[in-house]
Amino acid sequence: MREYLVDYKEVLNYLHSSYKGISEEEASIRLKKNGLNKLDEAEKTPLFVKFLKELSNPMIIILIVAAIVSGITAAYANESFTDVFIIFAVVIINGVLGVYQENKSEKAIEALQKMTSLNCKVIRNNKQITIKSEEIVPGDIVLLEAGDSVPADGRIIESASLKIEEAALTGESVAVTKNTDILSLSLNERDISLGDRKNMVYMGSSVVYGRGKVVITATGMDTEMGKIANVLSNTKESKTPLQIKLSQLSKILSFLVIGICIFIFLFSLGKSYPNLNGKIFIDTFMVAVSLAVAAIPEGLAAVVTIVLAIGVTNMSKKRAVIRKLTAVETLGCAQIICSDKTGTLTQNKMTVVKHFSDDEKFLAKAMALCSDANLDEESKVAIGEPTECALVNYAYKLNLNKNELIKSNPRVNELPFDSNRKMMTTIHKDKNSYIQFTKGAPDVVLKHCNKILINNKIEDMTENIRNNIVKENKNMAEQALRVLCAAFRYYEDIPKDINSEALENNLIFLGLTGMIDPVREEVVEAIKECNSAGIRPIMITGDHK
Repeated sequence: MREYLVDYKEVLNYLHSSYKGISEEEASIRLKKNGLNKLDEAEKTPLFVKFLKELSNPMIIILIVAAIVSGITAAYANESFTDVFIIFAVVIINGVLGVYQENKSEKAIEALQKMTSLNCKVIRNNKQITIKSEEIVPGDIVLLEAGDSVPADGRIIESASLKIEEAALTGESVAVTKNTDILSLSLNERDISLGDRKNMVYMGSSVVYGRGKVVITATGMDTEMGKIANVLSNTKESKTPLQIKLSQLSKILSFLVIGICIFIFLFSLGKSYPNLNGKIFIDTFMVAVSLAVAAIPEGLAAVVTIVLAIGVTNMSKKRAVIRKLTAVETLGCAQIICSDKTGTLTQNKMTVVKHFSDDEKFLAKAMALCSDANLDEESKVAIGEPTECALVNYAYKLNLNKNELIKSNPRVNELPFDSNRKMMTTIHKDKNSYIQFTKGAPDVVLKHCNKILINNKIEDMTENIRNNIVKENKNMAEQALRVLCAAFRYYEDIPKDINSEALENNLIFLGLTGMIDPVREEVVEAIKECNSAGIRPIMITGDHK
């Protein structure tokens, strides 16, 4: 069932659920049927099997054969078994190092997974309870609010200005406004892309603004995130360039060694003919085998393992978890690096980088107060919807702490953001009067402005000034900036008519802010290093068109 193409009531009926949620008994039955709401973990390989896999390397197999043959020749000639012990020591150390590194990496990954375990609020038997996210089942009614992680895929049944950040799935750092509306396919359209499903929520995303209720439609490996995990788990593991080269070397050595053995053996027998006897036959064979053992580079496997282990240690100091030793060498062979954009090359944090205003501090104050994001006193970082966080952080950089601003200018009323109006308005107490701040899309807010603040004076908005503002907005937009406009208005008494027609008119233009998800500081230097090393970096972004 494509839940986004039908009414949510139909989805509730299909899942045998309701606004009251399902019963605990029904939840237990569904949990047994569908399994835990978590991604499948690969079966753990026993240590002994891992050790045997390390010994299955062609080069190691040749060393083991060489050790056995060397032992036979030493026993026949009554010589020391030192070579045999050395070769077996190299083989064992090689295997132990490989297994140790893989185990160490797996434990690090497990620790990260434990850190991500969450609780969530659900309605069952018409009561709100808190359960572990892995106990959620299809048909559960989940409550979402700002700061929550979405525990599973679901159809929205109630939305109050709900905005969700879906960068993990779509690559888009700007939060998506969600609603309960039914979606429809356009002509020749087979399905609606993930980024356009405005009435759905997906595992791996997070709520940044507003609140909502969803009915869970898929859990665990049936979710969109589960489908990605399934593709990754079914991807065949290919050999690294080093493994390929060592396999080729092993084959060449095997053929050469066998060839030398046969040649020396037959040549020696030919020279001894016709005085052949059992002793000559065995002596000739032992000489050929000894020569073959001498031709095998026993130290190569040890040197390769030690060098790779050093590489892994150096990488761990740079906080990079390497699961297999051979992967280190593969990094050294890289010619192209394909990188995600959001959160990898960028900070995944909207930031104000440009402004257009005659009074920057007043502009920052207006933007911070006319938002629902709050400043965390401990971290001094804003919490809330990414765009509004950018505005509160911008004000803080100008020494305007929103928590202090709220104390001096408490909010007394508001008109929440509306996708039709494309504006948000808040009214604040300002000493003996009241001040209104309005922010929104520049083209919309500007239409409602008839005055402008210039040199701390309020002047009439002329057509020339209006054109300059439009030009500046266009310049910012061409730099890939997300532009917001701010305006204000004074009142002697608190306004009685709290509606857009009464409030959002005759405004005084204050300024524009341009924001973007900025590039990480280390990215420029990293790209320069790649280019100097002969590596071509490519950005593959999942941004919606």
